[in-house]
Amino acid sequence: MVSPPGGEPFALRLHGVSKMFGGLRAVDGVELAVRPGERRALIGPNGAGKTTLFNLIAGALPVSAGRITLFGADVTAMAQHRRAALGLARTFQITNLFPTLTVLDNARLAAQARTPARFAMLRPLGGFAEVEARAREALIAVGLDDRAGARVRHLSHGEQRQLEIALALAGRPRVLLLDEPAAGLSQAEAQLMTALLRRLDPAITLLIIEHDMDIALQVARDVTVLHYGRVIADGTPDAVRADPTVREIYLGA
Repeated sequence: MVSPPGGEPFALRLHGVSKMFGGLRAVDGVELAVRPGERRALIGPNGAGKTTLFNLIAGALPVSAGRITLFGADVTAMAQHRRAALGLARTFQITNLFPTLTVLDNARLAAQARTPARFAMLRPLGGFAEVEARAREALIAVGLDDRAGARVRHLSHGEQRQLEIALALAGRPRVLLLDEPAAGLSQAEAQLMTALLRRLDPAITLLIIEHDMDIALQVARDVTVLHYGRVIADGTPDAVRADPTVREIYLGA
């Protein structure tokens, strides 16, 4: 596979990555190369291995075989926090927020975790200029700056999904893994989420799992299709839509 122009390393690259759970091969020899700033969707039917692959990339699970690199650095054996320090962030299918805190305080805590302020436990978070700037910048990016003082428990489900993305952005990631960001959203909320994802900083590399194929293909310029843990198609949205194997397996055509 050809390297990006100028010899710049791939933002994320997987070399023959596999994961076994006993006799089950959940991820089977996946090859993946994602360029800096790329928007790539990872799609496939339920049980295809998409979330397991995200867990391998993030370091939540160890690989059974293969190698993972992040901007040229081998992170295969790295802990999650070390991958995060290199610029990797992710969201989850299920929201993971502090419901009794305000929107801004949630963002402050996420920002604090990526700055030296994480070692200062007795000073109010609002007293750290960098933490405050990162938190407010993240809320503006997802359109929640006007809800900064609201308690998270009072947010709609769609707003909570937006906040999840803000928390990931507060760490100023270079690669962002989004695991079904539109899960559980109404049609109107899903449209707002799609617009949000499309206007994210183009310097951030996005890898998105999305069950709604229409949303995934609106956001991504490149698509990888998994089936039983294996890559069965890889290309542009139009090419993937037209692929007969994808149409048969994923779309039921």
